[in-house]
Amino acid sequence: MNYRESAEHIFLSAIRGVLPEKLIGDLVSIRGSILHIGYNSFDLQKYKNIYVIGAGKASAALGHYLENAIGERITGGHIITKYGFCCRLKRIKVTEAGHPVPDENSFISTGEIVSMADAAAAGDLVICLWSGGGSSLLSDYPAGSSATGIMFLNDMLVRCGAGIDEINIVRKHVSGVKGGQLARHIWPAECITIYLSDVTGDHPDTVASGPTVPDNSTFDEALAVIEKYGLKSDIPSPLLDHIMEGCKGIIPDTPKKGDPIFGKSFVIMAGNNMMALKSAAREAEKLDLPAFIVTPELAGETEAAANRIIDTIHWYRNNDTVKKPVCLIFGGETTVRVTGDGMGGRNQHLALTVSSMIRNIPGITFLSAGTDGNDGNTEMAGAVVDSETYHYAMAMNADIERYLAGFDSYSFFKYAGGHIFTGPTMTNVMDIAIVIIA
Repeated sequence: MNYRESAEHIFLSAIRGVLPEKLIGDLVSIRGSILHIGYNSFDLQKYKNIYVIGAGKASAALGHYLENAIGERITGGHIITKYGFCCRLKRIKVTEAGHPVPDENSFISTGEIVSMADAAAAGDLVICLWSGGGSSLLSDYPAGSSATGIMFLNDMLVRCGAGIDEINIVRKHVSGVKGGQLARHIWPAECITIYLSDVTGDHPDTVASGPTVPDNSTFDEALAVIEKYGLKSDIPSPLLDHIMEGCKGIIPDTPKKGDPIFGKSFVIMAGNNMMALKSAAREAEKLDLPAFIVTPELAGETEAAANRIIDTIHWYRNNDTVKKPVCLIFGGETTVRVTGDGMGGRNQHLALTVSSMIRNIPGITFLSAGTDGNDGNTEMAGAVVDSETYHYAMAMNADIERYLAGFDSYSFFKYAGGHIFTGPTMTNVMDIAIVIIA
């Protein structure tokens, strides 16, 4: 059996388990005028207008299948998605924009979404579709700041090693739409939030920075993140001034639980990483590989995550009660503090790190890839390695440690092989790591 091919096959099955067509098909149905979303029911006859708005890598595809279900009942809508993740919709406008750093399209389209939210009135329904990537795609900036300042701040945040929850705390507090603030524009219309989770814990206030749900974070926490990662001296001064004014109470904080603007709001999760892991495990079993889901919350910096994976490999490899070969499945999202100027992403960096650590452990195959099909600043989803990768690289005079130090994992795999390519998957539920122990 070619375990590299098996690992990739299992990964692709994980993606199929969380494609928008399946998620919306399982979640949404309509009988007569009654719209069923999960356990919630809505009589569409009572609404004068139905608007659909959203942002994220999966949001356009979610909108496509929602449009198929609701059809001509939709008055209009606007969704922002990443370049390459676009779907043509009949009644909903779709704009492609920048990610992970916003661009001009992000700011223009966000303004149009705010205008649509403002147009919604009592007796109207606004359905919101949020998925990973929405924090960049749905972008604005405080008075006195600029689009350039927000773009610079986003680039700093995604490179500093902060977790997505920390990054989004800062983003929420330099915005007028994130952190529940878009709900102010939607009120008093009724609001349904459907989100696809790309965060550990599946917290809706973190996905796309939670534009339509209560926010638990504060200006003080945003400042603490900036100080923790040494960004205070580099952040554009108008943005830092805005956060400092928030800490002093001059600027109101984001709306919290119990705020009346959430009184007509429903929040429904369409899918998450665990759904993808279960799909992967079922496929592994079909390949006669006993499968164990280790965790959907693999997190932390690459080195720490790699050590956790290696410890797990040793435990299963040395456990005589576990039938071999065996498949171990991890989900989550690691972080990388980028100090080099190479190309790559957290999945390729993790795979390359693990390749060095398994070089003396025979019979190990390891794959790490993003369910969105996009790892870092590359067109690859991730990479696959095995116990021979390190030795093969040495024979080719490819110094793995040099590639790691330069954060240039993409160049290593382009030279030595091992890239996983899917193209845009139209979904996003964090990353998947697969271990096969022969």
